[in-house]
Amino acid sequence: MKGYSIDNMPEKHARAQIRETDISMKDAVNVAHFIRDMNLEAAKNALDLVLEKKMAVPYFRYLDSVSHRKAVGPGRYPVKAVKAFKKLLDDVSANAEFKGLTDDLKIYHISASKGRMIKKFTPKAYGRAGAFFKDLINLDVVVIENEKE
Repeated sequence: MKGYSIDNMPEKHARAQIRETDISMKDAVNVAHFIRDMNLEAAKNALDLVLEKKMAVPYFRYLDSVSHRKAVGPGRYPVKAVKAFKKLLDDVSANAEFKGLTDDLKIYHISASKGRMIKKFTPKAYGRAGAFFKDLINLDVVVIENEKE
């Protein structure tokens, strides 16, 4: 599929993506790793707890100066990134409902990747200018129905 980071989609799936959102790449990678392979409702509940700062997102990458959190290890509360992921999960939930999938959904694939770079310049003294580049982030998710055991 054009624009998605996965090639082989399952037969019954729902997908959603957010293009060029202004969040931290480091936070986005760690939040995506945190909710990967979760049920959709469990992922939404976990993100709600992070927004309330009752549970930290465990960081597995970019650990320089990341403080230890109780029962998690190194972790943070990336509120801006979590809000973007909550919107993404709400979108995929609405898409699944439109496709007629059941409420028991599992995150099959989720990723955060670099998007476009915005190039800005900050004026400085003596007529100079300093570069200020901002990376935008693309988020995408694919959910499938959970297998009955």
